[in-house]
Parts: sequence; C-alpha cells; structure tokens
Amino acid sequence: MTALETAHLDWPKDDTDSEAPHSSAFDDVYFSRQDGRAETEHVFIDANHLPERFQAWQGPRPFVIGETGFGTGLNMLCAWAAFERHASAPARLHLVSTERFPMRREDLARALAAWPEFQDKAACLVAQWPAPVAGVHRLHLGARVILDLHFGDSAERFGQLDGRVDAWFLDGFAPSKNPEMWQPALFTAMARASRPGATFATFTCAGVVKRGLKAAGFAWRKVPGHGRKREMLAGEMETPPVHDPRPTTPWFAPPAAGPARHVAVIGAGLAGTTVAAALARRGVAVTLIEREAPGAGGSGNRQGALYVKLAAETNPQSRVYLGGLLYSRRWLSMLDPERTLWDDCGVLQLATTEREAKRQARFLANHALPKEVVTGVDAAAASARAGVAIESPGLDYSGAGWVRPDLLCARLAATPGITLRHGEVTDLASNEDGWTLTLAGGEPLAADQVVVATAALANRFSQTEALPLQPIRGQVSAVRLPQGVDLPALSRVVCAGGYVPPAADGVLSFGATFVPHDTDTALRDAEHAANLAELEASLPSLVEALREAGVDLDPAHLEGRVAIRAASPDKTPYAGPVPDAAQWREAYATLAKDARRIPSTPGAHHDGLWISAAHGSRGLASAPLCAEVIASRICDEPLPVERALADHLHPGRRLISELIKGQRA
Repeated sequence: MTALETAHLDWPKDDTDSEAPHSSAFDDVYFSRQDGRAETEHVFIDANHLPERFQAWQGPRPFVIGETGFGTGLNMLCAWAAFERHASAPARLHLVSTERFPMRREDLARALAAWPEFQDKAACLVAQWPAPVAGVHRLHLGARVILDLHFGDSAERFGQLDGRVDAWFLDGFAPSKNPEMWQPALFTAMARASRPGATFATFTCAGVVKRGLKAAGFAWRKVPGHGRKREMLAGEMETPPVHDPRPTTPWFAPPAAGPARHVAVIGAGLAGTTVAAALARRGVAVTLIEREAPGAGGSGNRQGALYVKLAAETNPQSRVYLGGLLYSRRWLSMLDPERTLWDDCGVLQLATTEREAKRQARFLANHALPKEVVTGVDAAAASARAGVAIESPGLDYSGAGWVRPDLLCARLAATPGITLRHGEVTDLASNEDGWTLTLAGGEPLAADQVVVATAALANRFSQTEALPLQPIRGQVSAVRLPQGVDLPALSRVVCAGGYVPPAADGVLSFGATFVPHDTDTALRDAEHAANLAELEASLPSLVEALREAGVDLDPAHLEGRVAIRAASPDKTPYAGPVPDAAQWREAYATLAKDARRIPSTPGAHHDGLWISAAHGSRGLASAPLCAEVIASRICDEPLPVERALADHLHPGRRLISELIKGQRA
C-alpha cells in the first residue's frame, strides 16, 4: 500500500490545445504534436486490426486489450471509440493498462481537452480517476466497457495480472528514454498473459524490443510507421503461451470458465445483490433468491459505515480492503451520482487509547498514502472536520462515508436482467447441465451456475460446509433528534470502538455491538447501554449536548436493530470458487507432513459453484469488489485484483491452512 510519484509535466507556454504535455522526467511527449489521434489509430488500432476484430467479435467474454503506459489515456479512448463504431451488442471490451507515474486528475483533464471529440469519454475517465496508489483500480466506463488501471511497474503489474489479453498496445516512452520499462521481464509477462494468437503493435523498432519480443515467443515484422516515422513493429504470439502462474500454489488455479447464461444467486444482502448486479451488467440472466426482502438481514440497517481499519504493517487483507474501499467509492459515484443512497462525507477513525494512537502512528510511518486517501489529524483538526468537539487524534479518510445498505440492496436487486424470487434454498445438486436448486416447498430451479451469498448460513450446504464461518451478533442503537433544537451536527462518520454517522432523516444511529457465536436477534437493553457508553467515550461533547437538549438516552427507550453478521477465522471474506474439500484434503495431504512438498495437482472445485461471504462489519468496502472478482471469473475476464490478492480471497485458503497446521490429514 504505497503512493506513487505522479507525472512531472511541462506544458507549452502559449497553452494551445494543439500542443502535447511533455514529461520532464523522460524528456518526451505523451502524444504526437502533429496529430496524436491519427498516430494512435495507425499504430495501435489499425496495426492490431481492431475494427475488423471488433466487428466479428461474438464471444461471451470481452475482447481484452493490454497496454504498457496509460499516459493521458488517448490510446484507450481511441480503442473505446473504435469499439463503439464497429462492435455490435452484446460484445464487451475490457481494457487493461499499466502506469508507473500516473497523472494528477487536473493534468489528465487538461491533456484530454485537446480532443473535444472525446469530451464525454474523457469526462467519464476523469470523474473516476483514482488516487496514485499502487495496485489495480477498476473503472466502469460504460455499460459494455471496463478499464483496469494497474498502477506500478509494467513488468511487475503484468506479472501479477490474473487474466489474458487479445491485443497489446506496447507503448510508453521510447526505449532510449525509458530503458527500465523495456526489459525482458516485461515481454515474458506479456507472453504469459497472452491468449493464443494475441497481436501486438508498437511505434518503436529498437533492437532491444525486437529481441525481447522474439525471445518471449512473439513474431514481429516491420510495417509502415506514421508521419515522419518510417517504420514500426507489429506481430502476434507465435509460440503458444505457457500459463503456469501458480507453481507454488497449484490449488488456487482457477476452474475453467463454463456456460453462464443463467446464474442463481442465493441471498439478497450486500454480497448477493452486488454479485447479481455485476453479472446482470455483463448480460447474464440472474435469479436472485431471498427468504424475505433485499437487505432484510445484516445489510438492512438504516446507515452503514463505508470504512476500513488497515493494519499497521502491510498485509494482503489490508490491501484487499483498501482496494475495496477505493473501488466502492468509484462504483457508488457511478451508480448513484445524486448521493441519494450514500454520502462521501469522510470517516474519522479515532485513537481513544494510547495503544491505538501508537498503532496509527506506525501505520502512517509505514504507508505514505496520498492525503486524499488517508491522513493523520490531531484532536483540533479532527474536531474541525467532524463539526463537534473531539478529544482524540485519529486517521481521516476523506473519501469514505456512509451508505443506506437497505436501499442500496433494493436498488441493486432491481437491476435489469435480475429476477427476484422469494424462497429458501434447502439443497444444491450438480448435474450435466449445471445445478438444480431445491426450494423449501420442494420446487426445483435450474441454473448454469450458482453463487452462495447467505452470510452466516453460507456453509449450510454439503458443498460449502468445510468453510468455517463465525456468526456475530451486532446491535445498532438509534435516537430521534428533537426538531427546532440547536444540536451539534456531525459532518463526518466517527469510528472508534463503534461508529456513528451523521444523522439521517432526524435519526442518530450508533453502534454496533460485537457478540461472536450469538444468533439471537432480540433487542437487549444491555447492548443499548454498551453502545451509549461507547458513543460517550468517543464523542462526550455530543452526548452532553443531547442530554442538555432533553433527548431521552435511557437504554430502555432507545430504538435499535439486531443483525447477524458472519466472519471467517482470518477475517478476510470468501470470494471465489467453492473447493471440493474432500479432493483437496486427499490431493494435498503431504502438506500436513512437509509444507515444502507441493504437489502439482490443480485444485478441484465444484464446477459452477461460487461463494461471497464472511464480509463481517466491513461489507460496504469488500462486497462490491468481491462481486467483481466473482463476476470476472465467471465471465472469463481479467480480475480487478492482482493474482496474489485473488488467491488471498479464495475460499480454499482455509483448507490449505488447516493441512499445513496439521489440523487435517
């Protein structure tokens, strides 16, 4: 979790639109000063034969373009425009691009202003432009177009890509000016990420590029260049690519993509509705099955905090949650730009104890994240940002906030392509055509694939019972605020032992309790009292003002709601294919004796069965990203996280952990 250095640019002194931004670090321009768009279309669009390929594309998966060096995004905007001109519905386009020195948002907008014909597309890109944080950032550019920005070194990023590419834009500053990018490791990573017959095009004919491409298995040829550049290179994958990305973790090798015309999603909370909506956006017919109503369970609170608590030392779990937080904010801004379902007011994570203050200090020392993501604040700054007196320092996540999860689930369940069906699934059985789900009344339902997203009940089926889940009772308290009384108004969500968002609809909510292994849903005065005590410890001035205004804070008179959340033993969600536990224990039994004895056997899975569960109290930051992981895997497209994080989310990790620890042989 690191911030990247942004691009250092020089701009023409006369500020004319016809001039291109110049990189002071690489002493090169981002696009041709003569006609950058014409050059892009000649070098990358036409040399990869994209118009013809788009027109003929009929595959259920998207056409995937990989690019080294996003720069201003001109290449990708041209590819997007060409796709719109030539492809017919329901074809989809998936763009994957790396960038080591991302531009600042304002520089990106200024650079793309040179192309008024791309005004709408550029505005969509700029609106979602991520903070310069290393990792994968997924942007939804349209109903049929996804862009994954991989911020970091191109060779390292493509080496971690979980997905395969049909056409390459081998761009970036010239090899003489940017030799660090044009290395053998980059060409090797490209080859491993290529589909058979993948093509490439590049403006350069440098010897290091020709040698690197040939060594990696690409056939290249010189073709006419653009403008004053006489020649360029184009070609295709000649040697069949070798896909062996998990030699030390063969169990995580993904199952082969199967038919996904109709997917049944069990559970209409955050986990289920986000998966259902992600699949429906991709043209998959979805039946969403729920016992009660969307958001009726753990996702049914009036307000939920969109927040994360990141570890002081970087670990995969924190990387997943940070990526999830940043993705959720972009996703919500596109889903609900009017902010009727959410509010990105920011979240203050207070350090109310010396121990927490030291932990936060270690976190800041270890992670130089951009201030637009998180920054440390003292008590005075925290008070100014929250709008109420605060006595503790903390971390301020300015882009986080709160969400109406009940309304969000209802909105997602109404996505075109989703059929909501009330009922309870009691049994799952695989067959030659996919799966048969048996409902409580005995009625069967057929589906090609199934996603289980029923929180603490997700391991009730025989296929999922090996996945440990811990039920956790959580009670939220609420008080109605009197009208016409001058009360301090929170302007940030405040988190410490609990959380309290700004009041909504005249109701101040706060909580929540955390009671493992308790599934009782009755309200308890004792837990109201615990929530009130936590609120007073975090925001004593607010509680004092409430009492002075005559607000009844008697625990016996508070409103509230109880829900049962679910967590995994390691507190990371399960998001991926369901492993065949019996086969895993047999295939990998040697790990119980010696973890270094790794069989080469790929992991066996229940074909077409997936799970999204164990999101705990941070589902708003994890469920949407996990939904994209599952939908991307089902639809055979690149994942929105690097391979190591996809493996960290894999439900089978618990089986391997048990074997290595000798708990199961």
